[in-house]
Amino acid sequence: MTEPVEPAPADGGDPASRGRTTISDGVVEKIAGLAAREVVGVHALGSGASRTFGAVRDRVPGGRSAFSRGVKAEVGEVQTAIDLEIVVDYGFSIAEVARAVRENVISAVERMTSLEVVEVNIAVMDVKLPEDEEEELEPRLQ
Repeated sequence: MTEPVEPAPADGGDPASRGRTTISDGVVEKIAGLAAREVVGVHALGSGASRTFGAVRDRVPGGRSAFSRGVKAEVGEVQTAIDLEIVVDYGFSIAEVARAVRENVISAVERMTSLEVVEVNIAVMDVKLPEDEEEELEPRLQ
């Protein structure tokens, strides 16, 4: 004997319970990268090498976005963990910049994805010195 089937509610029920939403690592990486760049004192994301190779990769279809360079996220069903590599402008407190980055990234990711951010690990890869800008303006090839 089969069980009787209940008819669907006339109003269709709660639409939020119909289906599943998944969020890719790349989406969280992009949100985190943008949020980290908003913090005053963050010069760039990624190490020098990753920024150099990233410039080439950004031109290749399917390459990582410039917004997610220096960011790695692991996304589960309800939680995420994020690793960031940052370059801090000279003169800023590294501890304060890291704290502000962590707060801004957590706020943006949780607000936009509803995922719980369990950790944001920050590796400071370099300090951008004022004289570094003058060197960058000089032509590299002659």
